[in-house]
Amino acid sequence: MKKYVLTVFDKTGEKLLEETFEAKNDADAKTMGQAKLKEHQYEEHTHRCVSPDAKLVLFHR
Repeated sequence: MKKYVLTVFDKTGEKLLEETFEAKNDADAKTMGQAKLKEHQYEEHTHRCVSPDAKLVLFHR
């Protein structure tokens, strides 16, 4: 399992959420990240999910 980091920002650049979670691969991490965004109602906020090797798995501006 790899550790991924999901970060959500408001329009001023302030962090609203920074959460680390584990997933088997990038595809699973993307799905899990989208679920966490929906859970916290942050789908339309600027966000990113980054893999352990700094690859963007999920991004929205």
